Amino acid sequence: MAKTRKELAFLRDLYINDAWTRRFTDLIDKHLKFDNEENLLYLNAGTGNHAFELNEKIGKKTDIFAACEDEDELRIARDKAAAIKSTVDFSMIRFEDDSFDAVIADASFVRSGELLDLVDEALRVAKTGANVGILLVSAGSFGEIFSLLWEVLFNEDLGEHGHAAESMITALPTVSRVEDLAAKAGLVNIETHTATEIFEYENGKDFVDSPLVADFLLPVWLETLSDNENERVTKQLAQLIDSEDGTMTFRFSVKATLLTGEKQ
Repeated sequence: MAKTRKELAFLRDLYINDAWTRRFTDLIDKHLKFDNEENLLYLNAGTGNHAFELNEKIGKKTDIFAACEDEDELRIARDKAAAIKSTVDFSMIRFEDDSFDAVIADASFVRSGELLDLVDEALRVAKTGANVGILLVSAGSFGEIFSLLWEVLFNEDLGEHGHAAESMITALPTVSRVEDLAAKAGLVNIETHTATEIFEYENGKDFVDSPLVADFLLPVWLETLSDNENERVTKQLAQLIDSEDGTMTFRFSVKATLLTGEKQ
């Protein structure tokens, strides 16, 4: 059964921040330097963990604003901010054009077709010369899963005989494609940094039952299927993982990517 937005917000706070998001935000901590910015906007800040960490590092000289995706995440982030007396300003408002010295946008869960919209939004609110950082999943990710999904969909005569899985692969943008999109949107001095992140599960059941897969990845990949078809595919996927890997753990890889640049 699909989770409510409130349930997803709690799962994101309890599990996804550490299991997924931190692997992306580590790239910001390593490669994006802040120096004398008066203010910073964090788009798609989730329940705020990385915004809080940044505030600890640069909050004395930089005012940090964070935009949450929905009201449930906003409520959790504000409650956490109050509990730790953080000065991060969480909201869901539409900020004015050319307002921020630095902008970070987390697109790690943004669908590929919506990536350009988020890049455009980051550029809209950034001042000329502002540092911009975009986190995303790039091509070459999830290959171990997509190959198995293709086999399951083909065997179950679903998803246009596996073409749905092929579309999942081709939908992920290459690094060069993302750089091109960013340049056309108005970024200069573009750089990209990519880390291969490995996710490991004891067996097929642990994989399909994990919050990351069950509640954040599979619902998007299998959204064109009915509930009954979704259950069939999930069950067959777990069984195929176990038959393929035997007593070994199941691993899949993700190309976590940070694109940085300056607004022209």
